[in-house]
Amino acid sequence: MIDQNKIDELNKLYKEAKPSEIIQKALELSQEAVVTTNFRPYEAAILHAVSSVETNIPVVWCDTGYNTPQTYRHANQVIEDLQLNVFLYVPKQTSAHRDVVMGIPSIEDPKHALFTEQVKLEPFKRAMEIHKPKVWFTNLRQGQTAFRNSIGIFSVSKDGVLKVSPFYYWSDEKLDAYLGDNNLTNEFKYFDPTKALENRECGLHA
Repeated sequence: MIDQNKIDELNKLYKEAKPSEIIQKALELSQEAVVTTNFRPYEAAILHAVSSVETNIPVVWCDTGYNTPQTYRHANQVIEDLQLNVFLYVPKQTSAHRDVVMGIPSIEDPKHALFTEQVKLEPFKRAMEIHKPKVWFTNLRQGQTAFRNSIGIFSVSKDGVLKVSPFYYWSDEKLDAYLGDNNLTNEFKYFDPTKALENRECGLHA
């Protein structure tokens, strides 16, 4: 596991670096890498950036089963346009079954933790156990949550994986320009059933 001194050094050295340079450095540290996505807004940027450096990198998509029709169409478009090497992970119970026995619990409901575990955390843990990455590319950005404000471009996940966020300091405006420059689509009709608020962590990162 990479130590905190090395993380601090990398964050200092690469604070002004291009995403491609950050990605290349991370892959120098280990080729055992994945990029995760849920096809929320601006995910096409991280998928394009990483796959441009490493064409066949595993793309882990944990689909809660509650995405909007727009998100599913967007996902199909991005997968096709970028020729992504996608590995799909879904909950062990269908959303139709869960809707009958549990529904989508509110954040105050005691069943909300179980719901989050079923639709997001368990499929993600399963994916990481199968792929066993040493590097995890993600599109976390500063300003999204209090936790995300504290991590930097390079951080270490709770399981000891080097987590790399190449667009960490980028604004929506810069990402809009990146998408435009690279003919990438975006989609804002995204729904995450585990979060009542956009600035809340579901437990996957924090």
